[in-house]
Amino acid sequence: MDVTISQSRVAGRVRAPPSKSYTHRATLAAGYGAKAVVADPLVSADTRATMRAVEAFGGSVERDGDARLSISGFDGRPEVPDDVVDCANSGTTTRLVTACGALAEGLCVFTGDDSLRSRPQGPLLDAIRQLGGRAESTRRNGQAPLVVGESIDGGAVSIPGDVSSQYITALLMAGAVTDEGIDVELETELKSAPYVDITLEVLDDFGVDAAKTDDGFSVPGGQSYAPEGGEYAVPGDFSSMSYLLSAGAVAAAEGDRVLVEGARPSAQGDSAIVEILESMGAAVGWDRDAGEIAVPRASLSGTTVDVGDTPDLLPTIAALGAVADGDTVIENCEHVRYKETDRVSAMAEELGKMGASVTEERDRLTVHGGDTDLVGARVDGRADHRIVMSLAVAGLAADGDTVIEGAEHVDVSFPDFFDAMESLGAAVDRHE
Repeated sequence: MDVTISQSRVAGRVRAPPSKSYTHRATLAAGYGAKAVVADPLVSADTRATMRAVEAFGGSVERDGDARLSISGFDGRPEVPDDVVDCANSGTTTRLVTACGALAEGLCVFTGDDSLRSRPQGPLLDAIRQLGGRAESTRRNGQAPLVVGESIDGGAVSIPGDVSSQYITALLMAGAVTDEGIDVELETELKSAPYVDITLEVLDDFGVDAAKTDDGFSVPGGQSYAPEGGEYAVPGDFSSMSYLLSAGAVAAAEGDRVLVEGARPSAQGDSAIVEILESMGAAVGWDRDAGEIAVPRASLSGTTVDVGDTPDLLPTIAALGAVADGDTVIENCEHVRYKETDRVSAMAEELGKMGASVTEERDRLTVHGGDTDLVGARVDGRADHRIVMSLAVAGLAADGDTVIEGAEHVDVSFPDFFDAMESLGAAVDRHE
């Protein structure tokens, strides 16, 4: 599906979708337990992949619309799936269920689409082997399809921290139900550290003890997953919220603002979008108790942002930089190249089609806003939800019409994104 975004002014109240990161973790946490309800989940292409995996492991997931998931789990030990588990485009699902599959007595096979089969899994496979399990890439390149199993009991592992924090999340979640627990030693500095903080928060809410150590993380074994009162509520998603807040900053109607609901504080690193917008000159008002953030249009100025802990914000920041005066420098971003697509190159190339002046380096992206006059163009969403939504934000401020190819991929994390933009007054035209 293509979507055309025309230069628009926006205003009004809109609700952020539930967090994808929390929904993944809570769904699998409930699967590890006996029975639990996950309230206010994000039901999207990615999270449905995690739901299917829980069912493949012997659990069941019953949906009450998009409001609640009633999950009967596999109570600590997954069954061997009857078939290959298709994780579709969800890297989070793949990594979390790979460690879970290593608990099974037999062998589990995980795969996904073309993009997913290009993403690195080698360090996690090596960690499982260190724990005595079987873990192989069928093509011997550290990428899916993956074969894991043979019932790990826990132990100590050493793993790099600069490829994906999801490896650590996967090991901690699985380690809680092993006999011995798992101690994770980090070989390198941890990138995307707030995502492990999210994991620790969810584990705590499900009654599981895990902690940071001097050299990594540790989770004792023999634990059970059970949220207090049998129910866990998913908070709003700051990654998705970043597009709505940015839309206000670049295109809010004169004297008005965009107000986003569902913004209560949590461990999400992407709440840094508030500080980033403020550093660029936006007057952001965050009522933390009410969970509401208001953003009026602002004359933005370039800034410098280290995205080592917030890789998912790179596309949003790049789009903001194309509207701002001066240079916006995005540093420490090499790991952002290993997402659904190479997001560094994707934003450089697609914003370039819209008239942006961009300098791309291996670990740095600089958007020269002072040398940029954004104009509508036909751009490629790269089958990546975050690229699509960020280009839509840029399209609000571009002169003319911006046609985004592959816009249907917003279903991965924010299925109602274009509805939300229309509700704020954006000119949106969908066409197959």
